[in-house]
Amino acid sequence: MRIEVLYLDKWIGVINKSEGLLSVPFSGSKTPTAQGILENIMRKRGIAGKNHRPYAVHRLDRDTSGVMMFALTYQSQQIIMNSWHKMVTGRIYRALCEKNPAMNVLGLTLGEQGVIDAPLAKNAYNIGFVPRPGAVDKKGRIFKTEPARTHYRRIAENSRFVLFELSLDTGKKNQIRAHLSAAGFPLLGDESHRARQNPFGRLCLHARTLEFNHPFTSEHLKFEVPESDEWEAFAKKSNSV
Repeated sequence: MRIEVLYLDKWIGVINKSEGLLSVPFSGSKTPTAQGILENIMRKRGIAGKNHRPYAVHRLDRDTSGVMMFALTYQSQQIIMNSWHKMVTGRIYRALCEKNPAMNVLGLTLGEQGVIDAPLAKNAYNIGFVPRPGAVDKKGRIFKTEPARTHYRRIAENSRFVLFELSLDTGKKNQIRAHLSAAGFPLLGDESHRARQNPFGRLCLHARTLEFNHPFTSEHLKFEVPESDEWEAFAKKSNSV
């Protein structure tokens, strides 16, 4: 588990996070995190201190790899979080999925590109999902939902698998995983959303691109880390198993 530092100034840091690594710590955990590793790197460079260290402004799921940003002071964290939707001009994900029409609870037919617009709920394990119409929890209550919209585009596919490119209008927990599985395309390796196969030994979701206007210098910055070439090759291969 590691990170790659893509950009560092006195206000923000941008990294490439490996899969399997928590973005930030949670109470009582001693597991390594991207935030902690970045702070250690800053200490080794002599640029970390009480008021100059990583602060979370967004997160990637533990099993999602790719580009993410940290604020490096408390003040910049507040400014970035308050202006996130204005300063960020592009976030692109790639997801490798299996085709499982039996899981299509939305009744959608996904074309070459379009939008999945479906509210999300959370189950007892805090995992986001799309509830069936009228579904209730174990106490008989209708699930509380939040609006969620995901833009998708098919990049490559064969009879059994498809590589999607995705962007989000909303940033809800597990949004991509929940939307695609509910449309009949669970991500490979996604046991939480009942994927049947895991050929790469990981969740096949990658945050490929983060593009934004720097909140302090106004410079337009774009960071892109492609997913593994194996994903597209797998989706194109006629005998993928």
